[in-house]
Amino acid sequence: MAVKDCGGHKGCECERERLYRKCCAALLAFILLVLFVILIVWLVLRPHKPKLYLQDLSVLCLNVTPPASTYLFTTMQATVAARNVNDKVGIYYDKVDLYAQYKNMAITVPTQLPVEYQGHNDQSVWSPYLHSMDSVQLPPELAVALAQDETAGYVLIDIRLDGQIRWKVGSWISGHYHLRVNCPALLTVNEGKGSYGANTGGGNGYFRFQQAAACAVDV
Repeated sequence: MAVKDCGGHKGCECERERLYRKCCAALLAFILLVLFVILIVWLVLRPHKPKLYLQDLSVLCLNVTPPASTYLFTTMQATVAARNVNDKVGIYYDKVDLYAQYKNMAITVPTQLPVEYQGHNDQSVWSPYLHSMDSVQLPPELAVALAQDETAGYVLIDIRLDGQIRWKVGSWISGHYHLRVNCPALLTVNEGKGSYGANTGGGNGYFRFQQAAACAVDV
């Protein structure tokens, strides 16, 4: 049976090899320990996704006149409240865009909300203005549907938020998570009378937001 010679110069190489293996094993054990601690902290704290509410939607203009034109002109202001329901976890809102949709089609340009950190059980309120980029050309069937909704006296708009958030536990900060939010907003047109009422063509109070409601949040 061959015996490994670790004497002289070869003995130094064997010692270095043993030391290298010990260092690698210690480093691997340290990394596994850190990952295990992070996993335990994550499971114990278990961050809950934030709760968001659409508090108000003021529509200053929402105009489309098919079949002569399918261009949509709109200006509105959405007021959205976000609450961090976690007792020990903070939330960074790094890049979140807010925009309006009608029947799954964006009708305003995304407005970026300010970067913000939300502490434990904190609440933030955003009230950005939303505008179409000069005009939005709707598909003919959508333009007709919107005109019909206005005539009937009720229009359903979706306020959407899309962006990136991070969790903060003590000094540890997670990677980015994708935040998707949908806030349905039911508007009455001319107090539900629609285009048949005396007050036509828009103006103050022509579109009225019905009721504040919770938004659907996905992280």
